[in-house]
Amino acid sequence: MHLAEPFTTASLFVVTGALMTLAIVLSRVSGRLGVPVFLVFLGIGMLAGSDGPIGIAFDDYRMSFRLGAAALALILFDGGLNTPRAAMRRGLAPAAVLATVGVAGTAGIVALGARALGFEWEAALLLGAVVSSTDAAAVFSVLRSSGIQLRHRVGTTLELESGLNDPVAMILTVGLTEVLVSGEPLSAWTLIEVPIQLGVGAGVGAALGFAGAWLLRSARLPASGLYTVLTSSIALLAFGVPTLLDGSGFLSVYVCALVIGNSALPNRAAVLRFHDAAAWLGQVSMFLLLGLLVYPSHLGDVAWVGLGLALLLAFVARPLVVALCLAPFGFERREVACIGWVGLRGAVPIILATFPVMAGVTGAERIFDIVFFVVVVNAILPGATVAWITRKLDLLSDHPPPPQAVLEISSTQLLDGELVSFHISNALVVAGVRISELPLPEGCRLLLIVRGASLIAPEGNTVLALDDHVYLFFRPKDRKLVQLLFGSEEVA
Repeated sequence: MHLAEPFTTASLFVVTGALMTLAIVLSRVSGRLGVPVFLVFLGIGMLAGSDGPIGIAFDDYRMSFRLGAAALALILFDGGLNTPRAAMRRGLAPAAVLATVGVAGTAGIVALGARALGFEWEAALLLGAVVSSTDAAAVFSVLRSSGIQLRHRVGTTLELESGLNDPVAMILTVGLTEVLVSGEPLSAWTLIEVPIQLGVGAGVGAALGFAGAWLLRSARLPASGLYTVLTSSIALLAFGVPTLLDGSGFLSVYVCALVIGNSALPNRAAVLRFHDAAAWLGQVSMFLLLGLLVYPSHLGDVAWVGLGLALLLAFVARPLVVALCLAPFGFERREVACIGWVGLRGAVPIILATFPVMAGVTGAERIFDIVFFVVVVNAILPGATVAWITRKLDLLSDHPPPPQAVLEISSTQLLDGELVSFHISNALVVAGVRISELPLPEGCRLLLIVRGASLIAPEGNTVLALDDHVYLFFRPKDRKLVQLLFGSEEVA
């Protein structure tokens, strides 16, 4: 007994490490096939599961739900940290409508389709609720790794919606599951509970965000690595505290990260880099685990139902609801079409589908298989065509791609100075000008030029060329003058 345990633990480590290594190495395949990377992770999980060649017997829905929720919290926290205040102002109102009214409308239309396919009303409504929200992991992954840059209003609306819409889908799923278990009709309290959970989640998240930003600035920690541990602790609190108060932990952790990400932080670059890695770790682990739950042999039985609901969701429910929700906000038709098409489903519906299974709802395993099928079809159909539809609708952003190299300053304290990158475009007066001729404010220095794959140490006779990325050091008081010369700073 004492000898077997370490070997069992070692075997678990070997299998886990091997699957994650394979998933990461094969993630490059997604780009060649034009499908979202999470689909590769899911596929590897399925191949490793009970029906696959490796044959790992795994059906712990409760563990999957908990670990999936933790991974989603990490992904949402990373997404919030990287959402600038200006973008939030532009996209918050339409995203909020999509995250509430849009989710309910999508659930209703999919439920009508499920009812037409022979489901009882309660089960049809549950199916609609489970697949009603877009997925932060899928949207963030596709938009940030596809090599395209959507117009800011379109991309920001999609990201904010995916970060905000989980609570409504969660509340509807839990409420309808309780209806199926108890046999009691859906009460009015379920509808009242939606704004209460959203309010508690947003309030607690904002409070912890402001408190966390203050603590990060004031703590003066002795090691830079402790700042990432502290932000991780804040993320755990932001998810756990409102959940204990019957609020939305998902909304709370996203709002908390929005506040922290738009505050002045010490060691900012290291914090952002750590949470980017944590989000990817959560995403890989979550989709591998969810793939293990699936029995590919069961999917054939639900293929036609799943395909019908997936097509209804992609071609009718999502576009129609988006068009109605965005009508008051002055979006162009092509912007509405793009947002309506890029409503990606991913981990959230699969995680929500585990809830009725854990509750013992009759036929819940079939619902789980259908939801999985819908997610896979959704990943292939809208997910694989994001780049194509963006170019077809001429919605590519005119903002330049990020530089090949990034220069950062890591400090455990806030410093009286900034290091910022700017892109040299035709519209700037400094394009084609020698550095010695630039009217830079006193104390401002041009430290590095990134030109394609080359790093250039600037000298007085160096000429700034089009599409250069230049790094400037300046004092905060000189920001307006620097921006007058070099335009808006680049966002990493």
